[in-house]
Amino acid sequence: MLDPGEAAVSTGRRGRGSSRYVKGTGPRPQTFLPWLLMGVGALSNIVSGKDQNTWLAGLGLLAFNSIYIFVVFSAFNPRYRDSRVPLYGFAALTAVTYAIVLSFGHIWLLFFPLLSLASGAVRALRGKPHFAVLVVLSGSAGTISGWRFGDHWMSAAIGYGTFFSGMIAATVLHLFDTIKQLDATRQELARTAVEKERLRFSRDLHDLLGHTLSVIVVKAEAVRRLAPRDVDAALGQAADIEAVGRQALTEIREAVTGYREGGLGTELDRARSALQAAGIEPVVRESGPPLPPQASALLGWVVREGVTNAVRHSGATHCEIEVRTDASAGRARLTITDDGRGPAAPSATPATSGGTGLKGLTERLAAAGGTLDSGPDGRRGFRLVVELPVDSEEVAGEEVSARQ
Repeated sequence: MLDPGEAAVSTGRRGRGSSRYVKGTGPRPQTFLPWLLMGVGALSNIVSGKDQNTWLAGLGLLAFNSIYIFVVFSAFNPRYRDSRVPLYGFAALTAVTYAIVLSFGHIWLLFFPLLSLASGAVRALRGKPHFAVLVVLSGSAGTISGWRFGDHWMSAAIGYGTFFSGMIAATVLHLFDTIKQLDATRQELARTAVEKERLRFSRDLHDLLGHTLSVIVVKAEAVRRLAPRDVDAALGQAADIEAVGRQALTEIREAVTGYREGGLGTELDRARSALQAAGIEPVVRESGPPLPPQASALLGWVVREGVTNAVRHSGATHCEIEVRTDASAGRARLTITDDGRGPAAPSATPATSGGTGLKGLTERLAAAGGTLDSGPDGRRGFRLVVELPVDSEEVAGEEVSARQ
């Protein structure tokens, strides 16, 4: 299995080469060339002098072959295949075909199936226009054959061959075009998946390291303050730093593999510890039944980011975290409020102006149908409010599991 980087390189290479024909991905213009051998009989008549006007017949054969090759190659050329150039070439080929068949007849009637075959390669004729063209060509071939030979079976064979040679060619080419479109769609989906995975990883890494490093810095400052007067307390803070570091390593490994499962309860416990270490009084309130795992994990990220911002930037002394789950309404509400400087402080700008933190959380919540609102508390401090829809049946199931 390719990792995301290799997958992106691989899909990028294929994407850059998609404008040209790639060998082995379908019919090529050369596939239509062997059918020109159907004109060997006409060439034999020219060489043996069976046709009345040998030079005129030779020019007609040369003109048909030249225009046929032009139509086929222009129909496969990425520069011209969606333009009217192949259509104009096909019109010229049609005129030449009628001229040589009406002039010489007999073996020259086999050029009608060749003309029909070339029509299948012209994209401008796809669909109903092509069907109408095939009906006209097959009808003309059968009528001229019957007029020349008076043989109904020969007329039917020529008309049948003319109609189905073009129909089969158009069907096969349309099928391979559809396959190419599906392959291009698959590559685009692969690129989108890689981009989403990179975005997920960058968000997780920011949220994990931002919170963890903030806690480590706070606890390191606590160690520095406590060491001169209370060695035991300082050693306790140092042990917390070690535990936080080990936990960070575990979370980073889980984030890399994409299997990290953070819960709201775990993050609330960590929030209490981080706030206390920073000298901020934590108040945590929970009401309502337990949340489903996905909603719990998502709100856990919000708690982590909100507490990290409070510890880093607010200068607060008091922080309240309130979680309310209303199973009947199918919504959960998380509110984080502190009494610090709020977003007006210069140091708070990175955390509140967007970036990877709150902006990333807003995008995650929006994907789950939730909302995030942040701003001044109205008096002093900062408030972060999140509302998230939850499935009432899942909430009821979690409540039953918790009771058991």
